[in-house]
Amino acid sequence: MSPFRSVTLVARREFVAKVRTRSFLIGTVVIIAVLAGYVLLQAALFSDGQRSVVGLTGQAVQLADPLREKAKAFGIEVETRDVTTAENAEQLVRDDELDALVTGAPPALRMIVKDQGDDVLRNVLDDVLRQQVLAAQLAEAGLPQTIAQELQNVRVAVTALEPADPLRGERLAVGLVVAALLYYSLLVYGTMVAQGVVEEKSSRVVEILLATLRPWQLLLGKVIGLGAVGLVQLVLISGVGLLLASGSGVLSISGVGGSVVANGVLWYLLGFFLYATVFAAAASLVSRQEELQSVLTPISMTIIIAFVVGINLMIQNAAGTAVTVLSMLPPFAPILMPGRIAMGVAPAWQVLVAVVLALGAIAAITWLGGKVYANAVLRVGSRVKLREALRT
Repeated sequence: MSPFRSVTLVARREFVAKVRTRSFLIGTVVIIAVLAGYVLLQAALFSDGQRSVVGLTGQAVQLADPLREKAKAFGIEVETRDVTTAENAEQLVRDDELDALVTGAPPALRMIVKDQGDDVLRNVLDDVLRQQVLAAQLAEAGLPQTIAQELQNVRVAVTALEPADPLRGERLAVGLVVAALLYYSLLVYGTMVAQGVVEEKSSRVVEILLATLRPWQLLLGKVIGLGAVGLVQLVLISGVGLLLASGSGVLSISGVGGSVVANGVLWYLLGFFLYATVFAAAASLVSRQEELQSVLTPISMTIIIAFVVGINLMIQNAAGTAVTVLSMLPPFAPILMPGRIAMGVAPAWQVLVAVVLALGAIAAITWLGGKVYANAVLRVGSRVKLREALRT
């Protein structure tokens, strides 16, 4: 049997056996449900934060058009309602039908809110009120209306040397979600590889398999098979998440999500081949599931630290020196780099350096891990020391 066919058979066996389990199906559905809930929550918060309903009563009704126009300049949407005929307009505020109620007449307007109120909306009303008072005073002074209009429209021209990214919020959210999904996939499926190695070793199944297979063929087939399972789950979750986010208006696929899945797939493959080989080699050192956690803890902690530290650094400043350096190092790159790419702060040269270093690390780890696996997988009983596995 050719080496390629041997690896393919092992990979297929691992893939089919895993995707048919209830745990895989239930886990995938649960993750998609949680992601859908998060997206819908963000959509609700996004909608509530961008739109306000303001009731106008009495002479304040004349402010409807200026209020809507000024709100656009502040980047929010305001819907105005004439509630002059309402029996108890304040009750509409208490019942959350109105975000605010404006009463009175310039210059003595009064805004009634349920609790603290929206600071942006208050600033909009203050600006409208100032313009109304200024217009009235200029009219009393006999100033021509055209001049009065020019005075009201005077604005400072602002030129930004480094314009703010209008999609920064979306990019940050996508970057964090991508990092979280990769963290989950690497940790869960890397652990599955390790558990499979110990299970086969403790049941002596590995002895039967190695009668017809080379150790590296069994190792590679196992890594590819379970890696494909994780990849299918990752693509499925990412695709559903992007569709939900786009459909709910939380995310613009054309602006942010078009290359998210592609980058996620690339870094998942690099990260999985890097970590899964280490997981498998470490697992081959022990013969019982009870001993497995002791050899996996250092590897798992590396992934956890990369995620926790990376998330905090990306939130603070995704283009900072610390996160930039860490995102190019092989242990951290699979989690941090795709997040930085999604946020648009990783230049091409940094991505290229990270990929080259990751490929180099995979080559080295595969050689060392394969040697450890081949020398330790058939040794049962007491735990095999790493030095012995490398020296044999």
